[in-house]
Amino acid sequence: MSTLEHLEGHVSPLHALNPLLRIGELNALGRTLTHYRPADLWDMDTASLPAALGHLRRRVRHFAQTHMAPHVRLLDETEHPAPGTLHPVARQLLIEAGREGLMANTVPAPMGSASLWDLRFSPAYRMAIQVEEMAAVCAGQMLLLSAHHLGLAPVLLSGDVKAMWRFIRPMHLDFQQGRPHLFAYAITEPTAGSDVEDGHGAMTNRPRVVAKAVPGGFRISGQKCYISGGDVARKVAVFAALEGEGFESWTCFMVDASNPGMHARRTELKMGMRASSAAELTLDDAFVPDADVIGGLRKGWALNRATLNASRYPVAAMAVGIARRACELALVHAMDTRLGGRHLLSYQEVQLQLAQMVAETRAIRSLLWQHASGGMQPRQSGACISKFLATDRAQAICEMGMNLMAEQGARQGAGMEKLLRDIRLTRIFEGTNQINRLGLIEDMQPLLLARMAGEPIHISV
Repeated sequence: MSTLEHLEGHVSPLHALNPLLRIGELNALGRTLTHYRPADLWDMDTASLPAALGHLRRRVRHFAQTHMAPHVRLLDETEHPAPGTLHPVARQLLIEAGREGLMANTVPAPMGSASLWDLRFSPAYRMAIQVEEMAAVCAGQMLLLSAHHLGLAPVLLSGDVKAMWRFIRPMHLDFQQGRPHLFAYAITEPTAGSDVEDGHGAMTNRPRVVAKAVPGGFRISGQKCYISGGDVARKVAVFAALEGEGFESWTCFMVDASNPGMHARRTELKMGMRASSAAELTLDDAFVPDADVIGGLRKGWALNRATLNASRYPVAAMAVGIARRACELALVHAMDTRLGGRHLLSYQEVQLQLAQMVAETRAIRSLLWQHASGGMQPRQSGACISKFLATDRAQAICEMGMNLMAEQGARQGAGMEKLLRDIRLTRIFEGTNQINRLGLIEDMQPLLLARMAGEPIHISV
């Protein structure tokens, strides 16, 4: 146990020059305006949230520590499972999350587990808080639980209450009764990754997943790839172009896993987030009835872009959670490790590095919370900025942590190398960070063009 009275370069908490001590000597009004005391930063931020969101943050943190933390290494290092199979521990995690109400809490009762009181806050804001807490424990298990909400999004954003009742309520009831009932979101094709998230790319590409109209519905053929949880989902939101048309005809079809025309050909052996599968789905003349078209014909492109605007906030939250964990690991390492007979934390160079990591983590969280809390309708500009800045900086924070921990950081089981493997994916899915940067400019395009055409418009950022 350390007997240090102070860290290198700092006065003791009991020293006459320590502000924590001396500010307490001010009069009552002065203390009201200036007094502060040591506080855990997580607790301080949680206390600043509205009560309902603070309760959500504490509840999800407790869930993650109880049901996810004990299995981090097991689910990261276990043998690659066959498509369509779940490790028993992963299945139990889904059961526990369902019973806790975390799989349907973007939807109000009786269709989901959210209360009308919860709906005061945007789903993107609530999901960002939830996802950070899970990602700070294990990004792979977080993705197993969270990709499901992405699959639900087109049903919700369609505004079709009948479709919500048909698809979401049975899911919620199954989870309540301990039966995992996952959704997945299938947009990416072998020749269209970023092209299905950017209008210019889609305009010059040809869709490979095509829906042919037949009596009573459609026959869908083609391949989707890198679909998170696609092999274990009960329902898959498949986006397909209508026969003979381009991406502008994209339509969202809800395909049941029991459909004989759809199967998971394989799952990827991934570098990171290994507790969640990424499946390649093959559709071979899969029949989907008219009733399972979500939002109407040719509405898929709008649903896709709206879904991405909402889902980029949780991806930013994944990055915040991973960065936070990198800070925690680096702090513990600095406190527990000695160099030259001194605690590593005693060296001011180390303190400067840790301060940078903590500051950047808190900065990207603040950015995310600002944009995600901005309203019920996520704006593309805010979603894109949050996503690309948070994920880029989170990777840099993890690299700072790896540098600080040196060879210990690279050791499997220490935690830091897993964070570096996990963080890389956040810069790719929901649109690469290059696509998200272009999305910001796309959102600004009408004003930029108007100004370039000579209109007296002031452009300010």
